[in-house]
Amino acid sequence: MNYDVIIDVIGWVGAIFVLYAYFMVSTKRLEGDCLHYQAVNIFGALCLIVNTYFHHAYPSAVVNVIWILIGVYSLVSKKPNQTPGEG
Repeated sequence: MNYDVIIDVIGWVGAIFVLYAYFMVSTKRLEGDCLHYQAVNIFGALCLIVNTYFHHAYPSAVVNVIWILIGVYSLVSKKPNQTPGEG
């Protein structure tokens, strides 16, 4: 398989994951601070970073790095006994 095709597939997978996470939060099926939402967002952003970096779209890559940092911060700052939806 062509390397370009692999990178594009990774980008599409990332886009699907980020959109899925956004849909689930927007339709109130997930809370924005739950592990599932943050994990899907982080994975999607990682895939998008691979794609945007490969295509030299550095502003988009930086946005996704920041997106990941926000997700990781949300997970790390959450108290262990905190229930989903609590700020």
